[in-house]
Amino acid sequence: QVQLVESGGGLVQAGGSLRLSCRISGRTFSAAVVAWFRQAPGKEREFVIYRDWSLGRTHYADSVKGRFSISRDNAENTMYLQMNNLKPEDTAVYFCAPRINRLAITAIRSPENYNYWGQGTQVTVSA
Repeated sequence: QVQLVESGGGLVQAGGSLRLSCRISGRTFSAAVVAWFRQAPGKEREFVIYRDWSLGRTHYADSVKGRFSISRDNAENTMYLQMNNLKPEDTAVYFCAPRINRLAITAIRSPENYNYWGQGTQVTVSA
């Protein structure tokens, strides 16, 4: 069974930074791609960023382009979401969603195309 544990959320002032972690444990799971989504209260889960490690390509939601980035530590089987210049509208619960296989580009922004989710980590950005 695959387990995902997100961490690193918290309260930060606008303009600040946070780095979220997503650690994969359980059975052997080599993530070819990973996406991060977020969900604010009363809203649907929203695509944030997608990284294809093999192709070396990253896709961003327009709202985070230039501010967010993804990295990983293979030894720790952990992926990171670096968030800079945070804005109050970034406030949400953030979820990582790794996949063994890549998705078609037209499918990466739909949460229903991802099978593994963690519990999420809360990010709150104050004005």
